Amino acid sequence: MGRGAIAWTLAALLAMLPAAGCTAAPQPAPAPQAHRSPVSPANPASPQSEQSPQAEQSPQHGQSRQAGQSPSAQPPQARGRASGCSAAAPLKAGRHTMTHDGLRRTFLLAVPKGEGPHPVLLDLHGLGSDAAQESFYSRLAVEGPRRGYVVATPQAADGRMGWTLPGTSGPDDAGFLAALLGQLESGLCVDRRRAFAAGMSYGAAMSAALICALDGRLAGVGAVGGLSVARPCDRPLPTTLLAFHGTADRAVPYRGGHPFPDATGALRALADLVVLPPVERAADDWARALGCSGRATSRPATGVRLRTWTSCPAGATVRLYTLAGGGHTWPGSVEVPRLGATARNLDATALILDAFDRAPAR
Repeated sequence: MGRGAIAWTLAALLAMLPAAGCTAAPQPAPAPQAHRSPVSPANPASPQSEQSPQAEQSPQHGQSRQAGQSPSAQPPQARGRASGCSAAAPLKAGRHTMTHDGLRRTFLLAVPKGEGPHPVLLDLHGLGSDAAQESFYSRLAVEGPRRGYVVATPQAADGRMGWTLPGTSGPDDAGFLAALLGQLESGLCVDRRRAFAAGMSYGAAMSAALICALDGRLAGVGAVGGLSVARPCDRPLPTTLLAFHGTADRAVPYRGGHPFPDATGALRALADLVVLPPVERAADDWARALGCSGRATSRPATGVRLRTWTSCPAGATVRLYTLAGGGHTWPGSVEVPRLGATARNLDATALILDAFDRAPAR
């Protein structure tokens, strides 16, 4: 089965799940005001959650791209300090909407202090989850701005449980995410050379797929629980790639094969149509595509194995963190028992941001 057919079938498979799907994180509880993230759904009526008129109207980024045209707004040699550094009305933290390909799209925005230019990070939710849950679960919208990152947490299109991987049927999500980066570049003081993406589950797969779909626009990607769903393209530009996966993942099996091994009935029939590669093979494939060779193994924490590819072209890094007994979960985050065990001795959020801090600019 081809990549497009696998992705389509997996999406259809997950669409059959209950509303609280297998990849959905728990709803965030209200946090004390002093520690509340600017994108927290606990305070939807706050001024920070109001729609920004600047985000609603962006004709230069709202147009659909022509067939064969890259969704990347700027070639690498043209990237630098963003025009948004002199924006008359900079984007504010909170919930925003924009139009792309005729669809109204939503994203949550967290903005750091300081003048910038700031690196920018897209945080992508998993199938059956949403932007608010992802923001709470990954904690990137809180920890990222503390390190100076602009963090946008976008939402899949209305009526869709997740992202449209490149080459599959559905809304042009690669184009939408490219347009979102353009929106941030024009409305905030961000560094076009330091754009990143991270995500959970199908959001991890979409983040990895953007390495190719955005033609090298991303300097780094963090993939939690979903690297094996996305296949690398030929000769992607050097990129920092971190992946995390639990050996007891019951949604995207670490050893590969059919997803959702516990499924029955119609769900089982659909799952049997999908065969995913082992996570280690997927990491090998990405390393090979990025021009990396030679592997080193270390044990950064109890029950954690880190595989690092030791010989990579300048600007490329590939690391795979394997969590013994870990479930379909984000290491270091809140416990979600129905998704399996959560590693407590490893913080994927901190490790992703550490790697992005060190990643070479584009």
